[in-house]
Amino acid sequence: MEFNDDADLDTSQVDDRRGSGGGGFGGGGGGGLGGIPIPIGGGRSGLIITLVILAIVVCGGGGLFGSGLLGGGDKQGDNTNISKSCDKSNPDRFKNADCRNVLYVNSVQAYWKQMLPQASGKQYQPAKTVFFSNAVNTGCGQADSGVGPFYCPADSQVYIDLTFYNELSSRFGASGEFAAPYVIAHEYGHHIQNLLGTNAKAQQGSQQGANSASVRLELQADCYAGTWANHATETKDPQGDALFKSITESDVAEAIQAAEAIGDDTIQKGSGSRVNPDAFTHGTSAQRKKWFLQGFNTGDPRQCDTFSTNNL
Repeated sequence: MEFNDDADLDTSQVDDRRGSGGGGFGGGGGGGLGGIPIPIGGGRSGLIITLVILAIVVCGGGGLFGSGLLGGGDKQGDNTNISKSCDKSNPDRFKNADCRNVLYVNSVQAYWKQMLPQASGKQYQPAKTVFFSNAVNTGCGQADSGVGPFYCPADSQVYIDLTFYNELSSRFGASGEFAAPYVIAHEYGHHIQNLLGTNAKAQQGSQQGANSASVRLELQADCYAGTWANHATETKDPQGDALFKSITESDVAEAIQAAEAIGDDTIQKGSGSRVNPDAFTHGTSAQRKKWFLQGFNTGDPRQCDTFSTNNL
């Protein structure tokens, strides 16, 4: 993977809230997401690549949690440092993980701005990515870093503590740099689902099990991430300069490794549990690989319909 040193990065697409606090699970009054069991590992380190299903139930009202929105989001962060660090005048900016992640966000959103109208006839609506540390308040309630990256439909924002990538590498063995854009692209896949109303469809189905709506939603987001990877080198900054110079086969292999590392069956085995398909929420490692490659090989989001197939 090679970045274009001449590309302009749009740091307004992220919101840097690190150091702003926000409380953690069960902390303080006003409800939140406290007490929600994470089904793929114990304790704070039990990772989940997205809380979108939980957010749908919480933010949609009724259901498991009984009420509508749980609190509001934090105030907007301060992008002063990240804007300075990621300016084109800094020759070392891509050594900075912040700047690389800004580029990933820029690329994914540039892709969907072009692709969504072609694939669905609907216009793309931008979504910010919030960088936070330890904990954050969202339109879907409070969350802490232990849940991993997630998308909140209520405020249409992606949330990530960038230290997640360290755990993805150390705990799950997905150490390649291209794991990071895969994660970002997956979460923006959930944003696309929100724009298309797929989330509402998933809310009507079961939330656990090998053929559940939750699994289908996650595998579709993997497929959407694959379509972005197919077109990533075509994405441009506002001035028309390419964001990536190249993406290699080894980069794609790193994305696949990350997808496989967080399959339900792999995580259950890693935690010392038996594989229990009835508890699946994201799909097996093989399924996650399959649907990422479905998106990558076709480059077409219309080939990502996980809801109409009996062959997940």
